[in-house]
Amino acid sequence: MSACGTRAVSVIGFIGSVFSPWYRWSGRRNPQNHVCINVATYGPGGRFTMTDRGASALRQTASRFEVGPSMMRWDRDQLVIDINEISSPPLINRIRGQIRVIPSALTQVELPLTEDSAHIWRPFAPRARIEVDIDRPGWQWQGEGYFDANFGTRALEEDFSYWTWGRFPTGSGATCFYDATRRDGSELATAVRFGATGEAQATALPPKARLGRSLWAVKRETRADAGFKPRQTLAMLDAPFYTRAAVETQLDGAKVTGVHEALDLRRFRSPFLKPMLAVRVPRRRSWSFG
Repeated sequence: MSACGTRAVSVIGFIGSVFSPWYRWSGRRNPQNHVCINVATYGPGGRFTMTDRGASALRQTASRFEVGPSMMRWDRDQLVIDINEISSPPLINRIRGQIRVIPSALTQVELPLTEDSAHIWRPFAPRARIEVDIDRPGWQWQGEGYFDANFGTRALEEDFSYWTWGRFPTGSGATCFYDATRRDGSELATAVRFGATGEAQATALPPKARLGRSLWAVKRETRADAGFKPRQTLAMLDAPFYTRAAVETQLDGAKVTGVHEALDLRRFRSPFLKPMLAVRVPRRRSWSFG
């Protein structure tokens, strides 16, 4: 998020593009044949890009993840993201630029999301600085950054019905909340507090607090001090099954603003949703590196 709170950017690298209808229709047999670097910008002139690419577009080394014309790479202690993507309909534009994520520290923390560890959350850099330089007026800014990953050996909708996640910068570091309802009826409810140098510790969970539903009426809730009503401060992604927004909440008496996500996997399981997604997620099977 920008320091002024009016702009934000998210970048997700996929091997096995979990929200791609093409990957689902393929039977999810070959994750490397459904790769993507999803870039979304939020605020004035915001765009959404998510191209599902074939195996020929993937190149990896220990320090680089390259998918077609875009890549993520470690340059000493910085994660450098080079972007060259085309946004989805209805606003079709090429987006070029570079984003630098400069972590204050890297952690070794992993959280299993299911008892058999089929799904893992890994918060690599819970606190970071971000520098954005995208080829559009007003899209050169600095702000608060974050870097994490999810790994899995089964489809999300096989094991989960609903989840929410939130990451909120605090004066001493950052706090993350992970709440999920599994399909077997069990619940995951976790709060992790990270210090400025990356140390992590489980912390007491504040009460759940409702947020207003998204434009697609996705249910939303987060965590807040008792009696405090969280509010959305910046709309980001709004899909029939998924929502992302900047949210203000209160923790330990202090108001904080961070990124919140809610994912309704009951909706995502619907076969009627996949053709809608195909419009926003084009498929490009072949790629040739120059």
